[in-house]
Amino acid sequence: MHITRPGRRFGARFAIAGAIALSLTLSGCAATSGPASTPTSSATQPTLTFAGPNGEKPDALSALSLTADEIAKVKAGNFTAAFVWHTSSDFVTAVEKGAREEFEKLGIKVVASTQAGFNAATQANNVQTVLALHPSIVVGIAVDPTSAAKAFQPVVDSGTKLVIMTTPPAGYKAGKDFVSIVTEDLSKAGKANADIIGKEMKGEGEVGYLSYNANFWFTNQRDQAFKDWLGYSYPKMQIVDSEGFADETATQTIAAAMIAKHPNMKAIYVSWATAAQGVVAAIRAAGRTDIKVVTNDLDTTLAAAMVGNGPVAGLVGNGSLGIGQGLALAGAFGVLNKPAPALVASDPTSVTGDNLKDAWKADYGSDLPASVGK
Repeated sequence: MHITRPGRRFGARFAIAGAIALSLTLSGCAATSGPASTPTSSATQPTLTFAGPNGEKPDALSALSLTADEIAKVKAGNFTAAFVWHTSSDFVTAVEKGAREEFEKLGIKVVASTQAGFNAATQANNVQTVLALHPSIVVGIAVDPTSAAKAFQPVVDSGTKLVIMTTPPAGYKAGKDFVSIVTEDLSKAGKANADIIGKEMKGEGEVGYLSYNANFWFTNQRDQAFKDWLGYSYPKMQIVDSEGFADETATQTIAAAMIAKHPNMKAIYVSWATAAQGVVAAIRAAGRTDIKVVTNDLDTTLAAAMVGNGPVAGLVGNGSLGIGQGLALAGAFGVLNKPAPALVASDPTSVTGDNLKDAWKADYGSDLPASVGK
């Protein structure tokens, strides 16, 4: 999801907030620092499944479907909804756009939208402010899963239907405390990253791997999926250096050292877009025009670095509008007391210079910013 997301910035900002300690608690996938000691290639086909923070098995967004009679009941219910976001960003804006459009189709009125600037105390206050409006549905994402367990408890206690984007409060269970989690398909996103860089490098060469070095279910699985699919689909490509970062502002220094250590390296994977900005800066500072970057989330700066054969080979979008639509439909399941899948995932979007304009519009529902220069 930034997610970023995490969304657009799913991973990064949660590290800063101490939570994504966002979203995207999973075992065994955190990055390690230092050169890779074994070949990347693998003869075993990776799985295209992944698990949610509590082991939930994902369904496609299409699993959130309503009959005509159910839609009529929702429209007749005079239901309302409110958003309790972790922060503001292009990704959040696009997700909310998708949700608002779906809520409008369902006759559900949006009464509030708040964002917490990645501050857990602010989010707790926002929950209280929103509940004063007595919404039927709250769409939320935890800034910090631990503190959010207390912050969102009044939503659960009030009987308001809680729908989660990517990161639920710690200890909350689908079908009991919230309706459903809606996020991005992590395995497909990892595969899309591998395919972008694999095709860019014509299936061979040395790769650097820069991943989020924390126990964060969303980012960990997406990072691992990239590694798994690269090894399976492109056996002549090898990850020669694998480094972890906890702070996205440190990626330029890490990437600079990686580039100096491996002069034949021709590609670098990075967990998400804002972290990748530092990698692009390191490539340019080294005077290298032969190293390409692939990462997750649509980002104006990196889109501009994709144009004109720049250092970015491609980006993988989250399917932002689809995530928003899924959140709204899950809310409708809630007010109907209809059992919903515990976890649903949108399909990611592979974005390269060839489809940048159309893919941006499809993922964010807005035109490509003029500053990108395409």
